[in-house]
Amino acid sequence: MAKNKTTETATSVLDFINTFVEDEVKRNDSFELIKIMQEVTGFEPKMWGPSIIGFGSYHYKYASGHEGDSTLAGFSPRKAAFSLYVSLSPENRETLLPQFGKHKPSKGCIYFNKLRDINIEVLKKMVALSVENLNKLYPSK
Repeated sequence: MAKNKTTETATSVLDFINTFVEDEVKRNDSFELIKIMQEVTGFEPKMWGPSIIGFGSYHYKYASGHEGDSTLAGFSPRKAAFSLYVSLSPENRETLLPQFGKHKPSKGCIYFNKLRDINIEVLKKMVALSVENLNKLYPSK
């Protein structure tokens, strides 16, 4: 069975941002995203893999037997755009994405360039729903 590449690490979130996020706007937006997501989730930010900042965690196990841990919600301040990692039901995606602001959706994440391009209240709702959705799908024991 393949080992997960994206696991929680002991790397400092602040060191990561200050070292690897060169663009000042993106760096400041990263710190603001941390405040927002920490407030909504109630979890401290942790590094997942080399570049994902995650909040909370859950353990999953698929019918195939593959299992692992992942973050309840997170983001990565990539050079081209932010990658937002949230788990939404198809209905919530359909309702919330049109209200989210300037973004590019993909199957695994949602890309956006700057916080000023998106609706922060919709972001908060998406993060809260992600935590709720994943806790229902994979309740802790």
